[in-house]
Amino acid sequence: MVNDDAPTRAIAITPVLPAHTKDKAGESTESEARRAPDARQAETTGLARAIGLDIRHSEIVVVNRPRPGTLIGSGKIAELAEIVDETESEVVIVDHPLSPVQQRNLERELKAKVLDRTGLILEIFGERARTKEGTLQVELAHLEYQRGRLVRSWTHLERQRGGAGFLGGPGETQIEADRRILREKIAKLKRELEQVRRTRELHRAKRRKVPYPIVSIVGYTNAGKSTLFNTLTGAGVLAQDMLFATLDPTLRRLKLPHGTDAIFSDTVGFISELPTHLVAAFRATLEEVVEADLVVHLRDMSDPDAAAQAEDVAAILTDLGVQVDDDRKVLEVWNKMNRLAPEDRGKREAQAAASNIVAISAAEGRGIDELLRAIEERLAGAIRTVDLTLSPAELRQLDWIYSNGDVRSRTDEEDGSVTFEIAMTGEAMAALQRRLERAF
Repeated sequence: MVNDDAPTRAIAITPVLPAHTKDKAGESTESEARRAPDARQAETTGLARAIGLDIRHSEIVVVNRPRPGTLIGSGKIAELAEIVDETESEVVIVDHPLSPVQQRNLERELKAKVLDRTGLILEIFGERARTKEGTLQVELAHLEYQRGRLVRSWTHLERQRGGAGFLGGPGETQIEADRRILREKIAKLKRELEQVRRTRELHRAKRRKVPYPIVSIVGYTNAGKSTLFNTLTGAGVLAQDMLFATLDPTLRRLKLPHGTDAIFSDTVGFISELPTHLVAAFRATLEEVVEADLVVHLRDMSDPDAAAQAEDVAAILTDLGVQVDDDRKVLEVWNKMNRLAPEDRGKREAQAAASNIVAISAAEGRGIDELLRAIEERLAGAIRTVDLTLSPAELRQLDWIYSNGDVRSRTDEEDGSVTFEIAMTGEAMAALQRRLERAF
């Protein structure tokens, strides 16, 4: 969506349906029912503002009985039409999946462009994509979305002639031609993305030869992933208080406190009701999560809807094949603790400590050292501290020891030997024992 000097005016509505209902678009409302309507409304306006829309009106609409043709009732539609007219709005955001017929009927009644949740997310992704891969994935998701929305609502969707003049019989309809063109474009994009997938697999194969573990940072959109990634690696990834501020994945190598090298990956943010075809389009990117040795699940604990967001992230990770209940695979991290009231922060920190959860503030850099230690322990084993004496013949291992351990103290003895107090991961300690050909 192109932003002119004057932002596009819009209104946003958040339909609340009965928990057991399946709407006309075939989408279950279970996730919506689990989340607070106020939180959903705030997220909807946040999503809309992320692409520069000027929200003139926002409201929660209780829908007791979903209408097959419009989702919401005729009385509410009439009210919304008046609001659209009074606010001179050009776009209506509906935070719920809409069938093609529902979308078309609402546009006709409201006399404005209607975007459902999927369409809005696709608009944001279209603006955020920067790399060729990201652009391809967004375009594929757009085409998959459009394919189901070719409905007979324009005059050009008439049957074309199959030949010249009056001799040709009926040819394919315009709508059939449009669908054929879409199918061809989708097939072409899938071929290009398959090449991207193969290229990524080659890169992963090279990384396996240099065995650096992969740490993938995931979380609900706006949980602070890019801020944490920048704090850890100094990567300079765009980090703003905005939904989907970044889209394309970024990878950086980082040396952990006791010498373990790891590659950190910042991925696209997750969100509730993420369209299935969008997940499919971004599978090449999300494979970085599946292939990761450790998944850091970052949560925004200042958000009142944090629990429901965590469930949404866990559901997507499960769909990707990640065992979310495996503590060795997933490390839960609570972020934005600085935004909590002091008494709430104290309770949360105590709760985190009792549950092997790391509490941090990525923006302020608080808890980062503890987080890095926790990551290193998951990757390379628990940290051990030992006293170690190297004979003169073993001093050739000094460089390796300083690169792979934390030397707490060092004493150079008169006989040429060196005594250390050294902290190392279990993995590094085992490697040093092999190098020295002795146990300690």
